[in-house]
Amino acid sequence: MKKQQIGVIGLAVMGKNLALNIAEHGFSVSVFNRTSGKTNELLRTAEGLNIAGFYTLEEFVASLEQPRKIIMMVKAGEAVDETIKQLLPLLSEGDLLMDGGNSYYLDTIRRSKELQAAGILYLGTGISGGEEGARYGPAIMPGGSMQAYKIMEPVLTAIAAKVEQEPCSTYIGENGAGHFVKMVHNGIEYADMQLISEAYSIMRTLLELGPKQLHDIFDSWNEGELNSYLIDITANIFKHIDNDTGKYLVDMILDSAGQKGTGIWTGQVSLEMGVPVPTITTAVYERFISAMKSERVEASKILKGPSGYEKYGENFIEAIRKALYASKICAYAQGFGLMKAASEKYSWNLSFADIAKIFRGGCIIRAQFLNLISKAYEENPSLPNLMLADYFRDILGNYQRQWREVVMAAISAGISVPAFASALSYYDSYRCERLPMNLIQAQRDYFGAHTYQRTDKDGIYHTTW
Repeated sequence: MKKQQIGVIGLAVMGKNLALNIAEHGFSVSVFNRTSGKTNELLRTAEGLNIAGFYTLEEFVASLEQPRKIIMMVKAGEAVDETIKQLLPLLSEGDLLMDGGNSYYLDTIRRSKELQAAGILYLGTGISGGEEGARYGPAIMPGGSMQAYKIMEPVLTAIAAKVEQEPCSTYIGENGAGHFVKMVHNGIEYADMQLISEAYSIMRTLLELGPKQLHDIFDSWNEGELNSYLIDITANIFKHIDNDTGKYLVDMILDSAGQKGTGIWTGQVSLEMGVPVPTITTAVYERFISAMKSERVEASKILKGPSGYEKYGENFIEAIRKALYASKICAYAQGFGLMKAASEKYSWNLSFADIAKIFRGGCIIRAQFLNLISKAYEENPSLPNLMLADYFRDILGNYQRQWREVVMAAISAGISVPAFASALSYYDSYRCERLPMNLIQAQRDYFGAHTYQRTDKDGIYHTTW
């Protein structure tokens, strides 16, 4: 029997669809799942494709041509380590393992070192696009040795989304670089979704717009600067009617949002590296607050907001659009700033122009303005902050009046807009020549003798206050 080219372990939604995607692009695929039911389910849907199912790891590994190329699509954490542990005795030197799940990048760095010592190549690969992306073309972020990438490159570029004939997959960097970039992608996704939700909240409250009107607005926004996957699906969400009640479904959904942890990781890493990502972390915190539904219901009966608020006309919609776009720019600037710090710390030599390009298709944060981000980093690969690029600098400067008006209007009306406000504060702090941290340093020296520096002469000083 002729050996299969690619192996896929883990046949939940992402693994199943990735296996189908690979097979449809002409590669022969072996599949294995811990429980046989999912293997059988996939084989029933894979008629006509070169996919072979196996029910023991031994048979699965033996079915693959050497060097073996195995993609693990299992839950991040212990499941990945356990899968590697079970596979290692069955592998040969030069075989390749690829982790396509949302693994924590430090775990990927550790696994890369351990497997390198065992003679096994390893790719920690971020895959974005959800079920549809895995099936028809995701954005792919492989990290590991260049040798490992070259082996998998024909497969990854074939199955990735394409934008202007370019695959949304490229080599990211050594060891944990791919999973780090995917983590930041997800952090930006949190911020983007929160900002869109705040724009929705403002229009629903201050303009008293219903789902039909909101659909029309988001649909028109998707034709311009804000063109993106998230704006597109938001427009579609607003027009969806609930089969059970005949009402707009968005109004029937509980206001308690879940999360799977990558946004938390992004915030934790930003604190460890000392890189501000306030809009991303704010978005995570808002999901936490949203989960406190019963507590919020009781608090709403006790804690009072403004007694009334000004009504705004349709011309305010454009101000909200500009505020959303400006805030979005800041969120992406924060994410790329975190990637820049990690690239320097781990010597990954990340290409931000290439990363922006692969984000253009397949992934959740795909958006038209990623072309502009890519161009900014092509023109200046060492750009300190995305906000300093000519295009983004001009947009932020030109839109800031409406941005500030929207934030002030929302706050005056008692509407929670933490992501809009944090993005604006990030912009104002970054452009501020002198922040009030001189007072904080004085306070720290007063109560803890932590010392301070002066503006008029060099040295470290302490005062007996």
